[in-house]
Amino acid sequence: MRHVYRLLASWPAWSAYAAAGWSALYGALGLYWALGGGGFPFAPVEDDRATGSILEGSQAGSVAPVMAAAGLVGVAAALAMARRWGRARTMLLVLGWTLAGTLALVVQDYTLLVLVAFAPFLLVFAFTGVPGPQEGIGDILYWHRVNLIIMFAGGVLWALATLAHQRRTRRACAHCGRGGKDAGRWTTPEATRRWGRWAVYVACAAPVPYEITRIAWYLGIPLGISDDFLRMMRETPGMAEVGLGCALASIGGAVLTHGLIRRWGEVYPRWIWFRAGERVPPALAVVPASLVALAAIPAGLMNLRMGFDAGRTWAMNGPGVLWIVWGAALAAAACAYGLRRRRPCRHCAPATGQEVPAR
Repeated sequence: MRHVYRLLASWPAWSAYAAAGWSALYGALGLYWALGGGGFPFAPVEDDRATGSILEGSQAGSVAPVMAAAGLVGVAAALAMARRWGRARTMLLVLGWTLAGTLALVVQDYTLLVLVAFAPFLLVFAFTGVPGPQEGIGDILYWHRVNLIIMFAGGVLWALATLAHQRRTRRACAHCGRGGKDAGRWTTPEATRRWGRWAVYVACAAPVPYEITRIAWYLGIPLGISDDFLRMMRETPGMAEVGLGCALASIGGAVLTHGLIRRWGEVYPRWIWFRAGERVPPALAVVPASLVALAAIPAGLMNLRMGFDAGRTWAMNGPGVLWIVWGAALAAAACAYGLRRRRPCRHCAPATGQEVPAR
């Protein structure tokens, strides 16, 4: 386990090479699909095997060549970052962040949010089988969805590689971002406490319309939907219950989000008797919050693409559009929490005058 932690902690050293490897493999797949190979992950399929991706239903002849070209360019750019090439800094950063955002946010749908929300159930279903008409876990994680997860992983690798290159080329520490000519006051504990508090408030408020409508549907109130849709929902086993469960999970998430600005989010409270009074590891809050934020934004973008009726059926997709705001605010809140609680960096402490605490 210690070796895994050390590997993850050294991400500035390997992230660019990993992004280059990912780009090479996916670019090769793009070339394969462009030449007529089977398994193109955005090809038109039956509705029960389709996703809500912006590329869903596209033709391999038009999209696959772009994938191949992007993969080739990505390999060259990632290797330039790995070799710490300082020239063409702006071009490399724009390309890197564009690839990261496209892969992790733009081409995604609600798949990531479903995985985050139902991960414990999927683990159980893998052994017990999926209840209902599905024949197995493959009816949930089919190829079109798995491909989106692979693309999301590539987006994360590109974000890490670009962040490390951005920090290095401004003469800052690649691990923590301290130092450098562009260091700002917004990263100080006082500043992060101030803007982080507002980010938490927004992150808690944005999902409220979704929570209210789903609870109302479970109680038989057609809030923002037609009577026919409510009747269909109540006649479909488990449909209203799933909506209620998602709303309750969202409410629970809002409670946990408050921990990013409360003392119990930094020191274990008394009711956690086996760790009471001990310091909460920052990663225990930052990592889950960041994952939920990254999952919420593409789900909100999907709802925005689908559109919604401002009339009687506004609640079908309308509240989901606010997930964009929710994800962005939650990401900002997690960032503020991490900046406020970060310890002296063992990689750059001597150079920046930080005091490394004794172990």
